[in-house]
Amino acid sequence: MSHGEVLGFEEYVRTRQDALLRSARRLVPDPVDAQDLLQTALARTYGRWDGIADKSLADAYLRRVMINTRTEWWRARKLEEVPTEQLPDACVDDATEQHADRALLMDVLKVLAPKQRSVVVLRHWEQMSTEETAAALGMSTGTVKSTLHRALARLRQELESRDIDAHALERGGRAGRTAGRGTERERERCAA
Repeated sequence: MSHGEVLGFEEYVRTRQDALLRSARRLVPDPVDAQDLLQTALARTYGRWDGIADKSLADAYLRRVMINTRTEWWRARKLEEVPTEQLPDACVDDATEQHADRALLMDVLKVLAPKQRSVVVLRHWEQMSTEETAAALGMSTGTVKSTLHRALARLRQELESRDIDAHALERGGRAGRTAGRGTERERERCAA
């Protein structure tokens, strides 16, 4: 790679790193994993930087590398995880609604398969059109639409089941007032 190409890549990273980190953060729930994902994607892209003829498409190329890398990581971790019937109760310690909603959304996104998550992130967070999403993921627009439809249905189902669980927890808190104030407060904090 020529010296000019190296400088071009460095300038690209300097100007786009915040937006790219936000994209990575939306693909993986943990902020440290998001930084690792972006770093890995940048390292992979650096080796092919001179092959990207139209640098205006660099964001799309890098997003695709991040999605592929995240999928590789997911497949590797999938073998170590054991699925369970019941998800553990999740408490949100942050008092603001916005942070609680964001945490809930990031947690709920975990139930989606990587392909579904990628489509949801690109369409709704990155606000890409169906055609742009299809091009970025290398699939047809019809596949993007059907994948998005199934992913949103799965998210609705998950949110509804969590809402039902929260209502059941509230009812259990009212019935068990004699069990102790600390337990009731903990339930209310977790249900919030």
